Amino acid sequence: MTMKRKGEAFLPAYEYGKALPKFSVNLLVRSVSKSLGFYRDVLQASVRYADDDFAALQIQGVDFMLHADHTYDQHPMHKRLMTAGLRGTGVEIRVFGIDPDVLEERAKKAGAEILQPSRDFPHGWRDVMVVDPDGYIWAVGVPLK
Repeated sequence: MTMKRKGEAFLPAYEYGKALPKFSVNLLVRSVSKSLGFYRDVLQASVRYADDDFAALQIQGVDFMLHADHTYDQHPMHKRLMTAGLRGTGVEIRVFGIDPDVLEERAKKAGAEILQPSRDFPHGWRDVMVVDPDGYIWAVGVPLK
């Protein structure tokens, strides 16, 4: 695994791994630093730790990770990562409890792609769909009153 990090990580990998919940998300991204802007500024994720290789983030109390593609250079998935195109098609990552209209404005200011503007849905939610720099789709909303 290629690492660009200088110095120590915020936790040894085995400690962080053991602390993860039974279900977690790890998004592989071309550039952690480019992705951090989207996650911090648009989705308002808390950044627990970040370097050029890895980021530990949290949204609405849920931890998730970003790993840079280069950290998977010895992994069987690496060949797929090197293909052109967007990632995440077919996966909709949902976060509820964040005002979709406010998030949509932040996304516009950040220049993020808005796949679907905020609107009310028959399933009882108002949500917006935004796309991160690598093509991962986030549906963010609140229940209708």
